[in-house]
Amino acid sequence: MKKYLIIAAVLLIATPFAMFWYYYTQVKFDLDKLINYTPALTTKIYDKNGEKIANMFDAENRYYVPFNQVPPQLIEALLAIEDTSFFEHEGVNFDAIFRAMLKDVRAGKMVEGASTLTQQLVKNTLLTREKKISRKMVEVIYAMKLEHELTKEQILERYLNEIYLGHGYYGIKTASEGYFHKDLKNLTLKEIAILVGLPKAPSFYSPTKNYEISLGRANRVIDRMFSLGWIDEKTHDNASKEQPQVYDSTLTQNQAPFVVDEAVRELTKEIPDIKTGGYDIYTTIDLGMQKSANFAIKQAYKEALARTKSRDSNDSNNTQLNGAMISMDPSTGMILALVGSVDYAKSSFNRVIQGRRQPGSAFKPFIYQIALDLGYSGASQLTDLAKTFAYEKDGEEVTWQPENYEKDYQGVVSLRDALVHSKNLATINMVTDIGLGTVIQKLKNYGMSNIPHDLSMALGSITLSPIELAQYYSSFANHGLQVQPYLITRVEKDGIVVYTHKTIPAKQISTPAQTYLLTTILQDVIRRGTGTQAAVDGIELAGKTGTTNKNADAWFAGFSPTIETIVWFGNDDNTPMKRSETGGRTAAPAFATFYKGVLKSNPQIQRSFTRPDGVTTGEFGGRTEYFTDISKPPKSDTVEKTTEQLVF
Repeated sequence: MKKYLIIAAVLLIATPFAMFWYYYTQVKFDLDKLINYTPALTTKIYDKNGEKIANMFDAENRYYVPFNQVPPQLIEALLAIEDTSFFEHEGVNFDAIFRAMLKDVRAGKMVEGASTLTQQLVKNTLLTREKKISRKMVEVIYAMKLEHELTKEQILERYLNEIYLGHGYYGIKTASEGYFHKDLKNLTLKEIAILVGLPKAPSFYSPTKNYEISLGRANRVIDRMFSLGWIDEKTHDNASKEQPQVYDSTLTQNQAPFVVDEAVRELTKEIPDIKTGGYDIYTTIDLGMQKSANFAIKQAYKEALARTKSRDSNDSNNTQLNGAMISMDPSTGMILALVGSVDYAKSSFNRVIQGRRQPGSAFKPFIYQIALDLGYSGASQLTDLAKTFAYEKDGEEVTWQPENYEKDYQGVVSLRDALVHSKNLATINMVTDIGLGTVIQKLKNYGMSNIPHDLSMALGSITLSPIELAQYYSSFANHGLQVQPYLITRVEKDGIVVYTHKTIPAKQISTPAQTYLLTTILQDVIRRGTGTQAAVDGIELAGKTGTTNKNADAWFAGFSPTIETIVWFGNDDNTPMKRSETGGRTAAPAFATFYKGVLKSNPQIQRSFTRPDGVTTGEFGGRTEYFTDISKPPKSDTVEKTTEQLVF
């Protein structure tokens, strides 16, 4: 009997060692994932001032931190609570294992673990969580082999970047910025203790879910550091009393979702791993202006919806109404604000980039700039009479009878007043005088390619996206030079620039003097014309309303001395809005609200237009008019008026 007991005891002792030797020598272990450690990293997007717009990631939100940037006190706190002898063992602490086994046997259940940080790392990164002896054996072997491949510092670096710390935060740097809005180097000891106390049970000890429990766990970390002699009594007492502020932030912290989407769309081809490669994307966005734009669109939407509901509570189009805005620096093309819809959560379709609608009368400034560049002036007299136009379409003769929006005809009107009051007939008659072919050819200089080859073009029947309209309008706001809007300035990884914006040279469309003439007219649109609701005290603004047939679209396109802004409203299904919803009623207030916000956040911006050389003034029709060597004063300010209605 004694013989059999001895044999059984030998087998009991020898079997684990035999299994260990088998696994160590026969099983192939792949440590490459940890040796060549390249985890998925969070990409961060910033505005032009370096303020973070959003985090961008797929499955895991992780910021990476090299070991040499981890505060020594954080390492001490981690080792104190998790693996005090980390720098002495070779991946496995056999003394701790035997102590834990004895405690478990006495208790009759698992009461204490003995995993080192190295074991925790391989378990979380390379193995499953199944509780089998074979898996534990593999874990031990992995840990021992890893210790021969990496230094202790490298293992700690991987551990600190891999661990899950609750709230969707992977890695110590992510959790530091997420929970405390601080970089690691600025953490207090109590904040450090909260973080290193999380790996044991991230959800249970989460400071956003169980703040008091989290503080209790942190105090145990501080007590352990004190008992080891790693901190003095005063430090212990002060840290124990501290109650840090904890932030319950969203993971993405996305302040401009349309900006993020567009950045990803633009960069994916150049940088395929843009969402998981840990890049820093620097954009042209000004977050202060972005917030003003968001507020302006939402406010105008609410007001338009309230007007619509007050007239017809059963109007099915209420749910279709939407809006968009783009604002840019017309001297550079830098996009300062981008709002693609009223509510991104309800619709992520970016109407600024992807939406194409008719601009209506917001297109007229291009016609008038052409006229000015051909020698017309604000004082030039235009015929404001109703006409019927006959032309052939698909082999059949059709007629077109355009009208002024207000159905009023003055017979003769100055070019300035024709644009200020958005006279359709005066505009069309001017185009026929210049020549349709000439106007179309001049419009192609802007880069427009889908221009209708008929007179409806003069009333904005072309289809454009807001960003395209912004590009073309930049020539008015930028002294005759057209620039191309852009969103991304550069992309960096680990401080190295991997992508930079390639500036496209500005295109000369007109001259500073000639575009200034148009600017003065567009200022009058806001002072006394169709765009009075776009006016803002304390800053000079210029712009033009646009309302398409049956009020399907409402636009306001304009600029201050340094900022250009395009606003669009309409029903997504292209059905008409109510007749009262026009560019002046719906879009212009959003334009004004935006600039009020801009003035509040940027009181130092230029507020007055500068008159360039070559512009003179004179009295005409009781008003001050502006002239150049090209756009000269008329020979007489006496013009015979007629109210005769001609039909052709």
